[in-house]
Amino acid sequence: MNSDSKIKELKFPLQGAEGVKRIYFLGIGGIGMSALARYFNSKGVVVSGYDKTETVLTKELVKEGIGVHFEDNIQFIDKEADLVVYTPAIPKDHKELNYFLQNNYSVVKRSDVLGIITNSSFNICIAGTHGKTTTSTMVAHILQHSGYGCNAFLGGIAVNYNSNFWSSEKNVCVVEADEYDRSFLKLSPDVAIITAMDPDHLDIYGTAENVEQAFIDFSARIKSGGLLLSKYGLRRGNELKGANHLTYHLNDEKADVYAADVKTNNGSYQFSIVTRDWQLNDVALNMGGMHNIENMAAAIAVAHRLKIDDEKIKAAVSSFKGVKRRFEYIVKNESQIYIDDYAHHPDELKALITGAKKMFSGMKCNIVFQPHLFSRTRDFADGFAGALNLADEVYLLPVYPARELPIEGVASEMIAERMEKTKAVCVTKEELMKILDDRKKDGDELKLLITAGAGDIDTLVEPIKKILTK
Repeated sequence: MNSDSKIKELKFPLQGAEGVKRIYFLGIGGIGMSALARYFNSKGVVVSGYDKTETVLTKELVKEGIGVHFEDNIQFIDKEADLVVYTPAIPKDHKELNYFLQNNYSVVKRSDVLGIITNSSFNICIAGTHGKTTTSTMVAHILQHSGYGCNAFLGGIAVNYNSNFWSSEKNVCVVEADEYDRSFLKLSPDVAIITAMDPDHLDIYGTAENVEQAFIDFSARIKSGGLLLSKYGLRRGNELKGANHLTYHLNDEKADVYAADVKTNNGSYQFSIVTRDWQLNDVALNMGGMHNIENMAAAIAVAHRLKIDDEKIKAAVSSFKGVKRRFEYIVKNESQIYIDDYAHHPDELKALITGAKKMFSGMKCNIVFQPHLFSRTRDFADGFAGALNLADEVYLLPVYPARELPIEGVASEMIAERMEKTKAVCVTKEELMKILDDRKKDGDELKLLITAGAGDIDTLVEPIKKILTK
């Protein structure tokens, strides 16, 4: 399904007689797709779409005037659509997708449309196998809060704005650059951040080397005179392209940008950001996780590069409320800490658990983890086991399949069998809720509880919160 020829037919900007007036999204509830849907809606385009299930996000889209339905049925589609955008997660036998293809509609991938939207703007693109959503949101928030202004296309819901998209008259775009399906190779950054190049999406790339090469290719897309910021110590980091290449790190002084004098205070941090020729002192970040100091170091470096005033940067950082499901405090008081996080890769889990245990060192760490994808569970079972071993108690939910069919012999038990130090229990959602309820009744406060995963584990957050706070 090659969309290159279709893309050439599109006429932008959207306003005008020949622009896109009606657009239809297949998979509109996806985090990246919904940001695009909101963009077109803000431009006065008639937006509608399909998704498999109703979620909090699709309900928000409907409130904003976007039509959404949840049945694969051609009776519900917009047959007058000028453009149809689909996500690779849509199966090839999808009735609506095939109707559009067979009737010669302009059918393109999300990455193609994002590439066109950002074709003539100043682009700050944040890539990485983990850390990119939080870092993207940090950059966009600093630009917005400081008055610099930006259009933001994010892969998570920014708590400050309760959205993954906002617009500005300023011709600057902050874009989360997704490596899945090599989507980020359609972007042309003026400034790029690469947070990590760890093996992931091996169903697409095959090998770790191919993943790394894709990031190297992404760095080669930075415009002449642009800036690349990459995490210090990346494997093959010296092969990344870009004449202006700086590195950043949490605390390694060999990096060009790093944090110093880090102090913790009741779930918040105070620190300095140090570069070769500049220092920003007394920065306050009101969210947990040491890795988020590192993410913010990269975001601050970008803001400084854009000549945003020091005090405005500090005010923006202090006001940053985080991203939904990224070290998000669901309950936070003296007797109970409940954190929800999107972590679905071993390195993300390790950072999450390590950060929580360091911040709340006197509490026993309980984690509920839902593996995401059978292929990822198979490829990283040892890594997941090693990361989860850092917790005190682990509950493993069944693998969330997303776009995949089951793989014989692959299940959450693969992870549990590889765990040595930690008590791990494989449970269904129903069994988990009963266990948590019984523990609460028995006086076990579960003082530090974490839920993690990229599937539908977020549907348990409110029910768990009710159990913990009743």
